[in-house]
Amino acid sequence: PIYLQKKEQKMKKFVLVLCVLVLIAGLAFSTGSKEKAAETKKIILRVGHTLTDDSHYGVGLAKLADLAKQKSNGTIEVQAFGNSKLGNERDLIEGVSLGTIEMCLSSTGPLPNFSKAFMVFDLPFIVQDRNTFYPILDGETGQKMLEALGSKGIKGIVFFENGFRHITNSRRPINVPEDLKGLKIRLMENPVHLETFRVLGANPSPMAFGELFTALQQKVMDGQENPLLIIKTSKFYEVQKYLALSGHFYSPAVLMVNDKLFKSMSPAQQEAFQQAAKEARDFERNFIIESEKKLVDELKSLGMEVTTPDKAVFQKAAESVYTKFEADIGKDLIQKVRG
Repeated sequence: PIYLQKKEQKMKKFVLVLCVLVLIAGLAFSTGSKEKAAETKKIILRVGHTLTDDSHYGVGLAKLADLAKQKSNGTIEVQAFGNSKLGNERDLIEGVSLGTIEMCLSSTGPLPNFSKAFMVFDLPFIVQDRNTFYPILDGETGQKMLEALGSKGIKGIVFFENGFRHITNSRRPINVPEDLKGLKIRLMENPVHLETFRVLGANPSPMAFGELFTALQQKVMDGQENPLLIIKTSKFYEVQKYLALSGHFYSPAVLMVNDKLFKSMSPAQQEAFQQAAKEARDFERNFIIESEKKLVDELKSLGMEVTTPDKAVFQKAAESVYTKFEADIGKDLIQKVRG
């Protein structure tokens, strides 16, 4: 009968619709389960650096570990390895690029080997006031520089701080550029740094940070240059008599993670990690500022003789460095960083 045929057709349609709904629900459940699994997948990030655990790097990364764990609901674990345990700075950056190390925190010193734009930070006296420089570093200019590392397989997260660099040596007080003449000064493997000290009359030589204390102790090197916190925590006062508050370079530090690994994180984990990094960055910078207020007196009490050279005299003596590297860095970028 026609009545039964129509009833049967309606039943078939109902069953078909029901099957489709069940299939959609199953797919939705499956997708949701996969997304949930991605959200809860635990990621361990080993972060290498060259300083001690009680340095500004160590303190900042400890804060990052706490914040990342908290903001990711325990799904991101940061494990810091200091004292060059995972390699020197160039080794660490290359490791992050290749994916053999998840993450590193490095000064910008070796980064011109990966992107020439980073040479701008190394120009002598280009940064005079860190507080007016932070908006440049954390804004569009700094972001573009971090993004330039993407072609090397590196995700630049944020700029931590290393600080203003000062000169120490075991030979004599430094007050004017002429006082540097002939001194063997250890520098990072950085063309701008090396040229600056050549122009100032020193005999600069690149050397891995992990080898520096012994080189100073054995007088292989007369001196070195680093921020006050590194001079203190690395105990350079034990092998260096003279400290000149030259502030010749301002050194940011870049927190980097392997780009492929970062992209494997869930969107929620990426957001949590980036937010944790920004808060840890601010914490680390403030730690440096507060520490520097008392470090000069501490280093004096530990036996160092401190001088305060006229920066304008050193700046004038190093003007030719800008001319030499302007083509590589770009005049526009130099002007942006100068503010």
